[in-house]
Amino acid sequence: MNSNLYDPAFWSRLQFGFTLTYHYLFPQLTMGLAWFLVYWKWRALRTGDEKYNQAVRFWAKIFGLNFAVGVVTGIPMEFQFGTNWAEFSKYAGGVIGQTLAMEGMFAFFLESAFIGALIWGEQRLGPRYHFLAAVAVALGSWISGYFILVTNAFMQHPVGYQIEANGSLGIASLSAYLFNPWAWVQFSHNQTAAVVTGSFVVASVGAFYALRGIHPIQSKLYLRAGTFTGLIASILVAFPTGDQQAKMIGNHQPVTLAAMEGRFQGGPLAGVAVIGQPNIAARRLDNPIEIPGALSFLAYGTFQSYVHGLDEYPEDAWPDNIELLYYSFHLMITLGTIFIIVMALASLKSWRGRLQSSSWLLWVLMLAFPFPYIANTLGWMTAELGRQPWLIYGLFHTRDGYSKVVSNGNTIFTLIGFTGLYFVLGLLFLYLIGREIGHGPEEVVAGRGEESFV
Repeated sequence: MNSNLYDPAFWSRLQFGFTLTYHYLFPQLTMGLAWFLVYWKWRALRTGDEKYNQAVRFWAKIFGLNFAVGVVTGIPMEFQFGTNWAEFSKYAGGVIGQTLAMEGMFAFFLESAFIGALIWGEQRLGPRYHFLAAVAVALGSWISGYFILVTNAFMQHPVGYQIEANGSLGIASLSAYLFNPWAWVQFSHNQTAAVVTGSFVVASVGAFYALRGIHPIQSKLYLRAGTFTGLIASILVAFPTGDQQAKMIGNHQPVTLAAMEGRFQGGPLAGVAVIGQPNIAARRLDNPIEIPGALSFLAYGTFQSYVHGLDEYPEDAWPDNIELLYYSFHLMITLGTIFIIVMALASLKSWRGRLQSSSWLLWVLMLAFPFPYIANTLGWMTAELGRQPWLIYGLFHTRDGYSKVVSNGNTIFTLIGFTGLYFVLGLLFLYLIGREIGHGPEEVVAGRGEESFV
């Protein structure tokens, strides 16, 4: 990233990076929670056990709050394409506009149309149609994610495009664009990471209730579902989805792979750095502790595979913040490994029926919920910093995409405004979420000869 504070591109990138990072705190949880709601509704239909419907009622409210704030924080990003990134929109709008429109017209409206039915329509719809509403919400959230990721995948690995007469991009093959192989790999990796977030949040609330000794049935349900799903999703994030993402980068963005691992010299038997500090001035990785051959194997499938080094490329082709890219990637990997260990231990305790009595592990689960958010943020930082200095890899530079008529002062002013607004919005969100968790799931009690809910 250009450190010159007078550079308009720096402020436009900072503003978009801030709004994007803040926005993604919310849809990652909705996408991660969606299939929990479907599963619990399905179990309620199959067994008639009311505890599953209680879980759906409670978590649907959490889902709805996340969805609402996600919509509010996502809208400004759409406008930034026209205000701060007008040159990029002019060049690539004929391509990326297709999937952004599809996301709004098909997926977003599907999700938003049924979310009200999911939260408030249980009695009117009946069990079967309420289950279908949960399925529609889940499909809408994941299809929405796919269209957004197709857009990003085109920026990482452009396919299915053509150069129009005016020099802008257009669609040459809609099927090639929509089914970009990079999009499939990125979608599988991103969505399993969202499920990790959802699993940790579900398990965290279950641990909170267990430590307080309240809602024991719901607490046990959340802990079992959250830890088991979290273990499976954490493993899938690493392999095969993370492995395939690494291979995709190695094949199509070798200079990015070199920067992610701080490799300045190429060669076979390339190792993965467990610890090390990239030293750009000296063109080396200081104090490295490496696993020999691991990078060659992960990126290309054999230990003898040649991994390119940064010194094989001109410096203007290097990612422009190698240090931040390197640490983002390695912290993400470290957190992902910790997730597998924590969820494996918790799942083992749950299988033995000892999780709710293991206070120290309940504390770990309760306090661990922010870390998947951090890991997802680091993952996106790795993807976006690694693509630099390109907005569309190999086609369009970042330095050419920002709006030349928007001054630094205007961008800084709106960035300050977003910061203040999102701070207030975040406090309101935390208050509402805290109130719902404090109230807890509805308890089934006997009342006047029939069940009622309080």
